[in-house]
Amino acid sequence: MKKLILAWAVLLITGLTSAFANKSGDINQHALASFKNDFATATNVSWQETKDFIKATFSFNDQIMYAYYNRQGDFLGVMRHVLTSQLPLNLALDLKKSFLSDYWVSDVIEMSVDGQTNYYVSLENGDQTVILKSDGDGEWRIHKTFRKNIA
Repeated sequence: MKKLILAWAVLLITGLTSAFANKSGDINQHALASFKNDFATATNVSWQETKDFIKATFSFNDQIMYAYYNRQGDFLGVMRHVLTSQLPLNLALDLKKSFLSDYWVSDVIEMSVDGQTNYYVSLENGDQTVILKSDGDGEWRIHKTFRKNIA
């Protein structure tokens, strides 16, 4: 009886360990091949699959980046967090002139999709969060605004 319980325990532990492992064999092979082609020198790669997309989180040129693929494994785009000092000069100047007297910057994201680079900036003050977007045309547009819950 003890041997049977021990065998079931080993089988259960082995099954759970393999179920939670993030092996490359578990990843969409088309996405994996595309990723290896696009980011051959990437390190520390981890994968996350959702019902809508596949996301690779990785290090590339000493930065954490996120690559997105559709369920067929086609590359959708890449995203990274950047500093305000890494924004194109015209966007950084417009941000400072138009918004930074009333808000502080909490996040800056650079997203490249189909050769087009867009920037998103999250601004905050005591009352609200504003997300700005620029299509690379040199102007910021309000993308979303959220009121903060003040208790």
